Amino acid sequence: MPPAKTSYVCLPCRASYKQQYPDLYDRDRARPCPRCAEPLIHVGSAFAAPRRRDTAGWRTLAVLLHAGIRFHKNCCGGGPGYRPRTLAEVRERVAYARATGEPFAQALLRPELP
Repeated sequence: MPPAKTSYVCLPCRASYKQQYPDLYDRDRARPCPRCAEPLIHVGSAFAAPRRRDTAGWRTLAVLLHAGIRFHKNCCGGGPGYRPRTLAEVRERVAYARATGEPFAQALLRPELP
């Protein structure tokens, strides 16, 4: 059976790569992008990349990644849960976080706003 793979992203190149999970001795090694040699960001195995021409989708993804949100599967085999897909959804959740004092990353993960 082939080894399990997970997704890595290069934001400047707008590219996603499937690579093997890092082993215990390889976790701290930065994986370089094959195109620009910048370090790749580990996003998780439940990640679906936007199309390269979708600038709004990549900007939304950049906001999520800089907030520390990743796309890992949960223990029951399901997906990562709700993630905003548009900049409008991100703006709504940022405004909600500012108004209520809720942490930014937690507000981004809310499926619905009260």
